[in-house]
Amino acid sequence: MTQKIIVIGAGMASGRMLEHLFDANADVAVTLFNAEPRGNYNRIMLSPVLAGDQTYQDIVTHDDDWYADNKVITRFGEKIVAIDREAKTVTADNGDVLAYDKLVFGTGSNPFMIPLPGHDLEGVIAYRDLEDTERMMGLEAGQKAVVIGGGLLGLEAAAGMAARGVDVTVVHIMGHLMERQLDEAAGYLLRKALIDKGITVKCAANSKEILGEDGKVKALLLDDGTELPCDLLVMAVGIRPNVALAQEAGLMVGKGIHVDDQMLTSDADVLAVGECVEHDGALFGLVAPLYDQAKVAAQTLMGEEAAFVQKELSTKLKVTGCDLFSAGDFAEADGREDIVFRDPARGVYKRLVIEENRVVGAVFYGDTADSNWFFGLIKDKTDISDMRDTLIFGPAYQGGDALDPMAAVAALPLDAEICGCNGICKGQIVEAIEAGATDLGAVRATTKASASCGTCTGLVEQVLAVTLGDDFQMPAAEPMCGCTDLTHEDVRRLIKSQELKSMAAVMQELGWKTSCGCAKCRPALNYYLLADWPVEYQDDPQSRFINERKHANIQKDGTFSVVPRMWGGITTPDELRAIADAADKYEVPTVKVTGGQRIDLLGVKGEDLPDIWADLNAAGMVSGHAYSKGLRTVKTCVGTDHCRFGTQDSTGLGIKLEKDLWGSWTPHKLKLGVSGCPRNCAEATCKDIGIVCVDSGYQVSIGGAAGMEVKETKLLIQVATEEEVMEVVRAVTQLYREGAKYLDRIWKWMDKVGLDWIKEQIEDLEIRKAAAARFDLSQSIYRRDPWADHVKEKADTYKPMKEIRLEAAE
Repeated sequence: MTQKIIVIGAGMASGRMLEHLFDANADVAVTLFNAEPRGNYNRIMLSPVLAGDQTYQDIVTHDDDWYADNKVITRFGEKIVAIDREAKTVTADNGDVLAYDKLVFGTGSNPFMIPLPGHDLEGVIAYRDLEDTERMMGLEAGQKAVVIGGGLLGLEAAAGMAARGVDVTVVHIMGHLMERQLDEAAGYLLRKALIDKGITVKCAANSKEILGEDGKVKALLLDDGTELPCDLLVMAVGIRPNVALAQEAGLMVGKGIHVDDQMLTSDADVLAVGECVEHDGALFGLVAPLYDQAKVAAQTLMGEEAAFVQKELSTKLKVTGCDLFSAGDFAEADGREDIVFRDPARGVYKRLVIEENRVVGAVFYGDTADSNWFFGLIKDKTDISDMRDTLIFGPAYQGGDALDPMAAVAALPLDAEICGCNGICKGQIVEAIEAGATDLGAVRATTKASASCGTCTGLVEQVLAVTLGDDFQMPAAEPMCGCTDLTHEDVRRLIKSQELKSMAAVMQELGWKTSCGCAKCRPALNYYLLADWPVEYQDDPQSRFINERKHANIQKDGTFSVVPRMWGGITTPDELRAIADAADKYEVPTVKVTGGQRIDLLGVKGEDLPDIWADLNAAGMVSGHAYSKGLRTVKTCVGTDHCRFGTQDSTGLGIKLEKDLWGSWTPHKLKLGVSGCPRNCAEATCKDIGIVCVDSGYQVSIGGAAGMEVKETKLLIQVATEEEVMEVVRAVTQLYREGAKYLDRIWKWMDKVGLDWIKEQIEDLEIRKAAAARFDLSQSIYRRDPWADHVKEKADTYKPMKEIRLEAAE
């Protein structure tokens, strides 16, 4: 007896199920409903249609002849509006009632639309079907489009429109693209490839509102105030199983329509396949499991035994022409190790995650030829102990000799510039070497190469090595950490010269040996990127040391030290009362005056930190950053206000300097002192930057220290006005920020670049003003009080101590 089957949805999964039924000559009569006015086509190929590489006809899977040959009654452009499971009938939107023996849901999924203000404007669309594709194809070259979503669909939409000359911007809320399939390094490479195609990519960007005009989309507003004009806005932020009809029919529904191993729903006469189903808690978006489901559903309909089994899946894609592969679990975890291969010139990145001598995860970009072999290792849980040394090179590894590391320097022409600061080329250095300058110091003295900022030192040493051969002894260069063979100086130079503006970019382009760095290099890279690219780079709090993450100094017993800022060492009775109240309220065991003229609250419990910050913030006090690699204090004496020896207003100047510099990030802690006369009561001559007031103005010195190393400052410049002091201090701080090795104090930086070079920069008014302006730019972005941020988060529940005392008194 012929079995009457009604199928809801002419998608890829239900279409494959029908192929299995007809190939097996099953005795079935099929009626196929589809909300779209067409039959089954390959949705995966919509992107080539958008890009103009194919037409819709090229991607049709089942044409009218196929349906006719298999006697399928097609009702395209029609919807099912009701299901009567007891009577085993469905009702179409035109009122027709049809009976079934078996009903199959293939309703697929719906695109998720973020409910932003303005999401219902004309010109805001999803990317799901042919109509959406045609809408994008309707844009003309030069028009603007914004795509929200950096997943596969969003990127394909962006690339397709860009290929047609549309000005496209991709906005993605996460830190890197396709974060579910790729790690940060591979995501960086993909982003770089898209930018090379002319696509603007904004990661870690949060959409706030869709702006319109006359009912049509005009722009996307981000939460940082940026407006992205657009003629069309495409949301490609994910899909949700289309379960509304199944839910109304009383079937069991969770995230999707519940099915068992035979693809049966909670009704034995109703099946479901594709993106609408949920099996053992899992949803499905890749085509491979959907086709497995289709085969099982066909076998179930024919009365055969079959079971759908979820398989470990890999993702092998070509996104906008870029080859990608990921499989297994590539998240970081204790007990796991990475094997990483990078070839920046070819844009190749490969990462294997190893746990207990087995590959548990893999991410490849640019070269996926061996991906199936690696996927087999993951699936089979192969012990890779014997092949570990050559594992990353794949199954057909053939060894080769390493390249001579000096070859690139030897190949440089004699007119190639080596020292940018002094305009010294390779030929001049070679001449100096041949004239007897056989070590770095002699080359510096003779040519000035590497005598200024010092970033070319490595190159000068390599020229020495190439020229002198075995007669040159290369000083041992200490790499930044075990993740790289590069020194801090090398990394800083390359970050600037190659315009690397993210941690992923640095690690990929400079060939990091690990996927994500380590506790030594990540804080340094975070600082270098922050200092060199304040506008483009976004600070990564997780790459900071614990004190900077907790905004307090951790003590040996696990408690914390909290230090509010006191501008120039000046305080008020209200501030002192607030500190005393906080000490009482949070049972602070120790209150101490610091060497920087501040009050330290020691022994604060970690859970009390947000509350004590809030209390102190309510009194107008901000974080003293006693935990940070940044400005700590500006120590002052009383100056002309009270001292009979004072020559200038040292207290006022100290307050101005501290308010100018606070919140800035520097390679190491930064301490200033301002003394009102040469008697130096503020100990300005052993600070990183010291100002001594004299009758004729102000002497600015740098390079002092009074810790493990005791150093006296060296005179940098004498100026006549406070305004000049402020500019000089901002400028020299910026030069230190831009040139010093992470965790080097100013004196170490001064020893490397030379005091004379720093003086030249500061005495040149144009250079000085430019450096001060760069400092101001960084401050405008990064200066913020972490205490205030926490207070905002607690605004609804916080009650200041002053209110508590008043309530108690009443």
